[in-house]
Amino acid sequence: MFPRVPDQHKAGKPLIPNGLGVIYVLFSSVYLFSLYISGRVTSINGISAPLTLAVCILFGGFMGLLDDWMDLKWRYKAFMPLIASLPLVYLTSSNPGLYRTEISLPFLGVVIDFGISYFFVIIPLIIMIVTNTVNQLGGLNGLETVCPAIVLAGLLATSELLLQPYFILMLGPLLFWLALSVLNFQGKIFVGNSGSFAIGITIAAFAVITDLKLCLAVSILPFVINSIFILLTIFFVKKKANVSFDGKKLVSDHRRSLVTLITYRRPLTERQVVAVISLLVAVSTAIAIMVEVF
Repeated sequence: MFPRVPDQHKAGKPLIPNGLGVIYVLFSSVYLFSLYISGRVTSINGISAPLTLAVCILFGGFMGLLDDWMDLKWRYKAFMPLIASLPLVYLTSSNPGLYRTEISLPFLGVVIDFGISYFFVIIPLIIMIVTNTVNQLGGLNGLETVCPAIVLAGLLATSELLLQPYFILMLGPLLFWLALSVLNFQGKIFVGNSGSFAIGITIAAFAVITDLKLCLAVSILPFVINSIFILLTIFFVKKKANVSFDGKKLVSDHRRSLVTLITYRRPLTERQVVAVISLLVAVSTAIAIMVEVF
């Protein structure tokens, strides 16, 4: 059913089914539409949070499919998530009293109030940045699934600790994504761009709906650091990040991404690299929960 692509970091480069992120998109959409029909999650002043999230996930999956089919250039992929932010802009701007327009900088004691521009400028930027940074941290089995799952679980836990009524909103999609993460980590499937874009938009949209932007910002720091490395390399060095594989371990002779930074002159297995980066994401997420809750 799904096209097979070679696993570049396995001996013999076996062919693995790619694009199974589409199943996540379909499952999440059906799950969220079911919540809407059952009325389990109440609407916010007549605007349905499940439907808003479902539309965002559907667009993320569609954008990923376009990339898989047409191999979109980054200048197009970077700005396409702005379209997915429209439902969130409508939801939040229609309920300004429920959403804080200010963003506090942790440990600095600085609070920046964006006013009405928060709804029409900051939210689209959040969607664009998070979606693209999540998509850029990939290439190894488990990296593009386990790390986003950790961030999403952290946001869900924070929402529950703050006694928000959104736990059931993300429970089904998270559990399904965790199942895909296990298969991806084992090297049995790839979620493809349809999966990485969809989960990136899921994380960003859920953080906006639950007003957990500070928790989101701290949680995705490893993703942002990885993207900064990649972008600086593209702009100034004009080269892409890559690792060498000798049949057993990965190693790099440069530092152009988080993966190449960790494997720089330090041979590691694929699972070791994924474990290190997942640990970094887990630490940043744990700090984010403490900052948001306490």
